[in-house]
This record gives sequence, C-alpha cells and structure tokens, in this order.
Amino acid sequence: MRSTLYLKFILIYIAFGFLSIFTVATLGSTLLATNLETKIGGELYKEANLMGKEYLPGFFTNTLSLNDTQVQLNGLTAYLHADVWITDRNGKLLLSSHSNPSTSSPAQITDFNPAEAGNEQYLIGNYHNYFSEEMITVIAPVTQGFYTKGYILIHKSYSDLTETKDSILNVIYITLLVIYILSFSILLGLHFFIYRPLRKITEAAKQYASGNLDHEIHINTDDEVGYLSASLNYMSNQLKDMNSYQKKFIANVSHDFRSPLTSIKGYVNAIADGTIPVEMYDKYLNIILFETERLTDLTQDLLTLNEFDTKELLLDKSSFDIHEIIRTTAISFEGRCTAKKISIELLFASKTIFVYADKRKIQQVLYNLLDNAVKFSNADSSIYVETTEHGGKVFVSVKDAGIGIPKKSINQIWERFYKTDLSRGKDKKGTGLGLAIVKEIINAHGESINVISTEGVGTEFIFSLSKK
Repeated sequence: MRSTLYLKFILIYIAFGFLSIFTVATLGSTLLATNLETKIGGELYKEANLMGKEYLPGFFTNTLSLNDTQVQLNGLTAYLHADVWITDRNGKLLLSSHSNPSTSSPAQITDFNPAEAGNEQYLIGNYHNYFSEEMITVIAPVTQGFYTKGYILIHKSYSDLTETKDSILNVIYITLLVIYILSFSILLGLHFFIYRPLRKITEAAKQYASGNLDHEIHINTDDEVGYLSASLNYMSNQLKDMNSYQKKFIANVSHDFRSPLTSIKGYVNAIADGTIPVEMYDKYLNIILFETERLTDLTQDLLTLNEFDTKELLLDKSSFDIHEIIRTTAISFEGRCTAKKISIELLFASKTIFVYADKRKIQQVLYNLLDNAVKFSNADSSIYVETTEHGGKVFVSVKDAGIGIPKKSINQIWERFYKTDLSRGKDKKGTGLGLAIVKEIINAHGESINVISTEGVGTEFIFSLSKK
C-alpha cells in the first residue's frame, strides 16, 4: 500500500517513454515521409517547369548549343542530385545527365506517356523498370510559344528522401531522448517534493492513530504539503496538550477533594470514637456540613474548569463579607492546627468588609493559602490572616512562620506541579497545584497576588479584591 503511488509514478513514466518512441516511429515516420514526398516532388516539378520554359526551348531552336545544354543539365543534376533526361515529343532520348556515372538511360522510352502522373505532380516507382530502385519522377513539357517541342524528366532516388527522413527522425529521437531524460527530473521532483513528504505524513498519521503524539513531521516547505505537515504537527501538539490537561484536571480533582474529605473523615471518626463530647456535636457537624457543601461547590467549579479554558473562568460575582469567609475557612483547620500546636490569628481592619467577587472561588483561594501555611509552618507558631483597605481595594494577607521559599523559586511557585526542594519533605502527597489554582482565580477576577518570603523565616501571600 505504501509503495503503490510511487510504483504508479514509475509505470507512468516508463509508459510515457515507450508511447513517445512508438508514436514517433510509426505516425511520425509516416507523416514525415508523406510531407517530404510532397515537398521534394513539388520542388522537382518546379525546377523541371523552369528549365522547360526558360532554358531548354533554345536547345530545340538551335540557339543553345549541345555543349551548353549539357552543362546546364549537369549543373541541374549536381544541384538536385537526380538524373535528368530530355526527350522529344515521342519519348526519344535527346540528352541526359546522371547523378551516378554507373547508370544509363534508354534511347527510347517505351510506352512514353507524359500525362501518366495524372493530377499528381510526380510519380513514385522505377519508371518503366529503367531503375533498380524506387524513384521520384517528374515530367514537364519544353514549350516554345504554344507548341510542345519535347519533355524534361527528372528522376530522384527515393532513398535520398528516406535518408533525409531518417536523419530528421534521428534528430527527433535524440531530442526525445533528451526530453525523456530531462523529464526524469520531474519524477525526481515528484519523489522528493510530493511522494516522500506524503510518506512522512502517512507515517505520522499512523503514529498518531497508535497514540504516539510525540512524533513530528520534519517538512519545512512553504507549499500546501508543508502547510499540511505543519497543521498535523499543530494537531498533535494540541492533542498532547489536551491529554496533559486531562491529567492536570484529574490532579486538580484529587488535590481539591483530598483536604475536605480528610477533614470530614477526621471529625466523623472523632465523633464516632467519643473524642468529641456530645455537647460539641453541633459545632463539628456544622463544620462537616460546611466541608460537604464546599465539596459540592468544588465539583461544580472543576467541571466548569474542565469545560472552559482556565484563563476564562466563569465567575459568579456577588457582594459578601470577606471576614465571614475568613472565619469559616479558618475554623475548618482547627483539627490540624491543634495537632501541630499552631494558632490562626485573625487581624481585621473593621468588623465587616464587603467585597465584590466570586464567593466560592475566593473561599477556595483562602483555603489553599491556609492549607499551605499550616502544612509548612513550624510547631508552636502562629498564622496571621490580616485585612486592610486602600484605594477602593481590600488586601488580604496570609502570613506564616514556616520554612519559607528559596529566592530562586519565587517566580516558579505559580507553575502547575512545581514544588520547591524544601517543600518536598513536608508535602509528600501534594500535587503542586494549589498555588496555580490560586493564581488563576485571582487573575480571573482581574486582581493581583504577590508573595514575600524569606527562607527559614516564613512566607506572606497578599492578594487584592474589589471593595463593595
């Protein structure tokens, strides 16, 4: 299947060569012979009539000597490379000139008929068997006034016509051979510029069909084939990106669901084994309910994230109290903070501050930032969540006293799946997606988020929101 197209090109090329040679050898040879017969016969007839009207009448009136006439005939013989005869009206030979000295002419032409050519200007044959080969014969009258004094006959060997035809055909054959050889460059062009690129494209299609999206088509031309290969390369890159995005989406799901599920599991186990007293059930059941609702919201968010590009998140903006969201989110970390002896300190600029944003997504931002702060904070330390107002903006700060971020990694922490070397020991189960999600949500709001960190001292994240 792969070599079928190439084989067709070869067969077409060979067939073209044979057909060209066959056409020239048959049709071309016949047409050329016919054309040469007509042309040579016409030229001989023209010369014969010219001699019969202009020169030979003087021979019959004795104004032109026999010697002079013979010289004229010899010149005409040399010029036409033909035998020339002069006869009287009855076919009696008066003078002759031969192109070949070994030939002879009859004293009297048997059954002489000057009109035997009929409507044609010339005859083809051995002329009454006087020649051993085919000749082209023309007969023209020698006239004086209105009287015919005799006839001039010119006999030219047909082999001369054949030689002329063969020499012309040889030139045609050589030209055809050169054209055939040169046309091989067309076949080479088809091979290098069409067939080979098509093979590469076909191979690439097979690779893509088998799942190898890393295969690339190396065709760097500016024609349609190059455009097609570039399109296929782009398609494979898009498919790879889609495959990568699917993997990232699954990682996002696992990252965003793990923490709430861990919290719910922990509180349910604590209630079940009696660690939490009965009088505290309502508080922790509310926390479990809150986490359950957050899981529902996260499910919807992640489905939306999968449906739309992450840089064009659909936001459901509303006015809400940012302090309330901070308190609710901080309470969900109570169990983990107690285990590590970490406290979360809330420093608010006022009792309430209303912002205009997507409540669920900002809640997710706060959760991810606090999750990192708790994860990387040292025991017996504090995490500070502070709000400030300035120029119509509300700034939220999440500050911890943890391991910090190396200076060289500051610009990379927003990349998906990126983890600093310092965080790997404390974040064995993390996927490196938390801060990437935070960055995308804040950017979708048209706001900014910054980080200030000192290795071994702590980290502070500050993001802005529009004040209502």
